[in-house]
Amino acid sequence: MTGPGPGGRSVLLVAHTGRSAALRSIELVHRSLTDAGLTVRMIASEADELKAAGVDLHPVEVVRPDDAASGAELVMVLGGDGTLLRAAEIARPAGTPLLGVNLGHVGFLAEAEREDLSATVRSVVARDYEVEERMTLDVAVYNDGRNGTGPPVRTWALNEATLEKASARRMLEMVLEIDGRPLSRWGCDGVVCATPTGSTAHAFSAGGPIVWPEVAALLVVPISAHALFARPIVVSPDSTIALEVLPETTAGVLWCDGRRKVELPAGARIEVTCGEVPVRLARLQRAPFTDRLVAKFALPVAGWRGRAEHDL
Repeated sequence: MTGPGPGGRSVLLVAHTGRSAALRSIELVHRSLTDAGLTVRMIASEADELKAAGVDLHPVEVVRPDDAASGAELVMVLGGDGTLLRAAEIARPAGTPLLGVNLGHVGFLAEAEREDLSATVRSVVARDYEVEERMTLDVAVYNDGRNGTGPPVRTWALNEATLEKASARRMLEMVLEIDGRPLSRWGCDGVVCATPTGSTAHAFSAGGPIVWPEVAALLVVPISAHALFARPIVVSPDSTIALEVLPETTAGVLWCDGRRKVELPAGARIEVTCGEVPVRLARLQRAPFTDRLVAKFALPVAGWRGRAEHDL
């Protein structure tokens, strides 16, 4: 273990250590940052995984997961969106910005691609990035219903909180409530409650709209709902979304960002609100979100002419 570099600057490195491409990228990032005088931190379990794969980084500050990001300037993430969501669990309590380098497929949350790695590290060293805050969800689960006396299970999500049926053979019967009033009853496979950041993830796959990140809103997207009113809806960030699993139906399960799981017995109630603590993302590019959509989804834009120069 080493102490912080000159000026106390340190970067926590979180990576998908199971990818061979990540191993090469980790070595490059570590060497470039340490040569610039920054301290590289790694969580102990990941450092051990790297050693087992033949990558022994030195020097490196080995840290515990619960306070790994505390005092760090940045959390640099090498992997796909799953790796970045894992890193968000570490960075959010400390308020440390995340900077993702995509080594996966779409990588919507990542800021840079593997081929941009050297330039990305130079930007980190020069502090040439901006930080934006992304809305999160606060989730409370009452396993004994609305009028129960037991304390709720509390969790959170950056992308989405997804209520799913626990049994493949039965639909999940539930009632959607918005701001204390019932809106509709669905027999469905599940419901996705998403942030604008998560609108390009599970909610999009379920037929929900894409929402620009700067729009303050919450999304509710039913999955395979058997009902006349089963369209995705967008509500105010000040709203409270509640999902009540009916007592006579099958049990369910709640997944937050595909990582945090809560079992839901029949009769459970889930309340979703705008999160009090955001996730902070470091941004290198000033390109509009429209350009990100076109690039990530390989959207066809051939033939676009744009506005004439004299109209601008």
